[in-house]
Amino acid sequence: MELQRLLADIHPDWYADIEPALLPRAHASRIGQRLLARWLAADVAPHLFAPSPQGVARAATRWPRAQLAALARNLGALAFAPAIRAEVRREPVRRLRHVLGNSYLLALDQSVWDGRVGANVAKRLATELDAALDGDPGSNETLLAMLDRQGRNEVRAASARNEPALGEWLTLLHPRETAGAAHLPEKPVTMLFMHHASRAEAA
Repeated sequence: MELQRLLADIHPDWYADIEPALLPRAHASRIGQRLLARWLAADVAPHLFAPSPQGVARAATRWPRAQLAALARNLGALAFAPAIRAEVRREPVRRLRHVLGNSYLLALDQSVWDGRVGANVAKRLATELDAALDGDPGSNETLLAMLDRQGRNEVRAASARNEPALGEWLTLLHPRETAGAAHLPEKPVTMLFMHHASRAEAA
């Protein structure tokens, strides 16, 4: 991915400290692009722009926005598996199946993850899922935002172990947020990473 395209994909929230009138000019010039990259590298993404701001960011090339969003959604659904599996009410189950599609089946699949978590985590997941389902049944934004947020937490945690640049890329694609806790074991996370990567290669 060229530096100009990478910078254009970054959420505007990360450019909030830059004079709005200067930003288009910075994006349009090579010098401006390098300055933006160095600024972001110093602030939040030292691995993403390594070894130099002029280079192509490997993580962004391998994980375009749509692919990374799909990975995060699936990881979020899997992370909420203990609460999703415990939900037996007809209407919430119908809604989850409709909204999540294949991600719902993933959350139910115990061969992917047995869903074992500590009591505190289980309680938090159940509380958050209940709150999301208690909202307007005609709007699923809260439910999906909850899953996506948890999915980003899981991606960041996995990236910290294996590929820090990917976690930085994910962070820059979204508004500034405080990272939350991740709890998925490494094995199912790795499996989902590999699954989404192989689908991208086949596309």
